Amino acid sequence: MTSIFDQNLPRNEANHAPLSPLSFIERTAEVYPDRLAVVHGELRRNWGELYERCRRLANALSRHGIQRGDTVAVMLPNTPPMVEAHFGIPMAGAVLNALNTRLDAETLAFMLDHGEAKVVIVDPEFAGVMQKAIALRKATTPLLVIDVADPVYTGAVQKIGSLDYDDFMAGGDPQFAWPLPGDEWDAIALNYTSGTTGNPKGVVYHHRGAAINAISNILEWDMPKHATYLWTLPMFHCNGWCFPWTVAARAGVNVCLRRVEAQAIFDAIRDHGVTHYCGAPIVHGLLVNAPAAMKAGVPAGVKAMVAGAAPPASMIEGMEQMGFDLTHVYGLTEVYGPATVCAKHDAWNELDIGERARLNARQGVRYHLQRDARVLDTTTLQPVPWDGETMGEIMFRGNIAMKGYLKNPKATEEAFAGGWFHSGDLAVQYPDGYIKIKDRSKDIIISGGENISSIEVEDVLYRHPAVLAAAVVAKLDARWGETPCAFVELKAGAVVTAEEIVAHCKQHLAGFKVPRAVVFGEIPKTATGKIQKFELRRQAGSAAAIDV
Repeated sequence: MTSIFDQNLPRNEANHAPLSPLSFIERTAEVYPDRLAVVHGELRRNWGELYERCRRLANALSRHGIQRGDTVAVMLPNTPPMVEAHFGIPMAGAVLNALNTRLDAETLAFMLDHGEAKVVIVDPEFAGVMQKAIALRKATTPLLVIDVADPVYTGAVQKIGSLDYDDFMAGGDPQFAWPLPGDEWDAIALNYTSGTTGNPKGVVYHHRGAAINAISNILEWDMPKHATYLWTLPMFHCNGWCFPWTVAARAGVNVCLRRVEAQAIFDAIRDHGVTHYCGAPIVHGLLVNAPAAMKAGVPAGVKAMVAGAAPPASMIEGMEQMGFDLTHVYGLTEVYGPATVCAKHDAWNELDIGERARLNARQGVRYHLQRDARVLDTTTLQPVPWDGETMGEIMFRGNIAMKGYLKNPKATEEAFAGGWFHSGDLAVQYPDGYIKIKDRSKDIIISGGENISSIEVEDVLYRHPAVLAAAVVAKLDARWGETPCAFVELKAGAVVTAEEIVAHCKQHLAGFKVPRAVVFGEIPKTATGKIQKFELRRQAGSAAAIDV
């Protein structure tokens, strides 16, 4: 039966507009045009100038034939062009594909082909690997390559494109009248996962999810207006966990950082009044373990966000000694980065450091604007008891979830089976509703915040002529959280050293994916020949693992 509230009350342009983070920079540029927006070396730009540059980029792309739904890839560190890409590219109706700058040429070539990139914007530091990636492309369609110049970069400059970024931008209109997406379900970004069973999957974000997660970031942190955000987290990670859009919504300051180093971070905090930053545990550990002299003069009250692994007691204690406020979040690429937060309670402050660490190590509760996040029985999809003991799978549903996997309907259907996004992470839920991960069902290794596919590393190991069988699991590491540990069973009569195995891997893998430990011997298997990874995980902590 039709309600009286459905009669003669149509949706129209006056009472409805698609949600998009592009609206955030438009408003900020109108309200606070003279407020500082970007800091990079000696460069300073306000929000009015940044908005004009984003409009220039959008118009320049449009003039070069980029249309709605086209992919524009970028191979950039945390520099001003990367900030501009998060607005200018979707303003042209295109989809931003921020490439992981740590990947090898083969993987990058796959992403360029699979995402059907029509443009790629390249920083000089990554020109070499991108040149190889472009040469390895299977696609025959034209690819416009644009070189970026960065005065902060001091290395060798190799131009591989047909246009310079500044020249390209100069051809754009700073008053370009960009349109909002016709539908908030339109794609805004493409982010690739570290493939667990072969090639990485392309995760597609929509404008609605990007806007809603950006706002949730503000709510989880009580992020104030004009906050100063330091870019320690790579913007290629889930679009910097949506913080390029969050900072715009708060008319904050983007303090760019090409390289994550303790001295540079502390200097930026002191020099620019940094109030917020994000990172994997390794970043926070870098600061905690820095010499006392390096920390001198660092103000208290800096808010830090950690994800990728639970913060140990030593990290929490170290952050507290510096006067930093640490917030633990959890998520995946498929949910725009963090989608749960270990929301702290005032009463926890009265507890000893061990108990605080136990509570803060949990993955927590759903983000404000996420519909639901809970631990469900993998068979029945019913909630597990909130007893802190019964295991199930973390599942999400609601506003902060991807559209799906690009060109992979089977994987998309499986990921959303039963009306929930299946994370693949096994966990328990406590009586207070807080979630705690107990195991990773996907055998993904998280090293320094980077996802590493054990299968990808195993495939490389099998290419070595002396290797009969290989398996890779995570080994705990004080600095990186986890690193790959390779178990290698050699062919009869073969002789090879751990160093030779590592050298072989370095020829085919990005540096962070190369095993840091190698164990030789017969690999335990079931009666049907399946490798027993649970046994290998146990062994990975033993003295048999040869660190290399």
